[in-house]
Amino acid sequence: MAPISRRGFLTQLGVAVLGLPLSARAQKAYRIGVLTDYPTTRFESFRRGLRDLGYVEGRNLLIEERFDKGNLEALPAFAADLVELKVDLIFASSSTYVRAAKQATRTIPIVFAVHNDPVGTGDVASLAHPGGNITGLTQIASDLTAKQLQLLAEIVPRLAHLAVVWNPTTPSHGPALEQVDIAARSLGMQISRFKADDVNSLERAFAAASKERADAAFVLLSPLAAQQSARLASLAAKHRLPALCGFPRFVEEGGLLSYGPDLGDLHRRAAGYVDRILKGAKPGDLPVEQPTKFELVINLKTARALRLRVAQPLLLRADKVIE
Repeated sequence: MAPISRRGFLTQLGVAVLGLPLSARAQKAYRIGVLTDYPTTRFESFRRGLRDLGYVEGRNLLIEERFDKGNLEALPAFAADLVELKVDLIFASSSTYVRAAKQATRTIPIVFAVHNDPVGTGDVASLAHPGGNITGLTQIASDLTAKQLQLLAEIVPRLAHLAVVWNPTTPSHGPALEQVDIAARSLGMQISRFKADDVNSLERAFAAASKERADAAFVLLSPLAAQQSARLASLAAKHRLPALCGFPRFVEEGGLLSYGPDLGDLHRRAAGYVDRILKGAKPGDLPVEQPTKFELVINLKTARALRLRVAQPLLLRADKVIE
C-alpha cells in the first residue's frame, strides 16, 4: 500500500499563489511531516489546533502525511522520505513514530503528542529539559498505571491474577511493564504478560489469558490497540475477561473500562509546540508538558454481562457511562 502524500498538492499551490495578494504571496509556507496512523479524530484535533494559531493549509502550511495503516515496518522509509523533503518539522504522535523519526534525523525538530514515557525510552533527557531535537506532550501512561489498576480492582472483586497485554514493537512498553509490576505488587496482584504485535497475536494473547484463568486484562496503549479497539473489546467479551485499556473508544466498542488523558486535547496542544518551534524556539528548550484533562469511561452494559457490580460512587466519578 502506497503512503498517503500531498506531493501533487505542491504544484497546485505554486499555481494558486500567483492569484494571491502580494502580502499573502510573501508569507512563508512551512512544511511539516506527519508520522501517525492514530484515529482520524485525534489528528483532526491537531489540525484544528494549528488552524486556531493561524496556520492555513495551502497558504502558509503544507502537511506531508506518511502512513500505511498498521504497517510499522514502513515507518523508517517514511521518516527518511520526510527528511529528504527537508520538512521544517516532524510531528510523530507517540513513541513508536518518534523512534522512526529519531533514527532518521538528529536535527529536524520532532514533536510528539501522546508519548507514553519519553524519559523512560531515552527520547528526552528530562521533562523539564528535553535537550536535543525532540519535545512535546506525554500522557504519563506509566505513572497512571497504579490508578488504572485500582479502578479495575474496584469493579472486579478479588482481582488476584492480572493479564497484561503488551506490544514489543512499542518502545515505551519496556518502562511501562516495570510500572505495572510495581503497581500490581502493591495491590497484591499476580501478573502474567502476553505479547501481541498484530491481530493474530492479540487473539492468542486473550486465549492464553483465559486459559490461565486471569481475573482481568490490562491492555497497554499502542498504535495496534488504537487501531484494533473493536477487536480488543470483542476478544474480551469472547473470553469473558473484564478489560481495561486507556482509549475511550475501546469502552465505546464494548470494553469494560478506560481511564487516561484526553488524547484529543493533547493533540490540540501539540500544535502550540509546532507554532513555537516554527517561530524559532529550540525543541530542547521547551519542557515536555503533561495532561491536564483526564477521562474515566465505564461500560455498564458490559459490566452487567460479566455479572459485575459497579458501585454508585464510581459511576458518579465517571465522565461517561455507557448503558
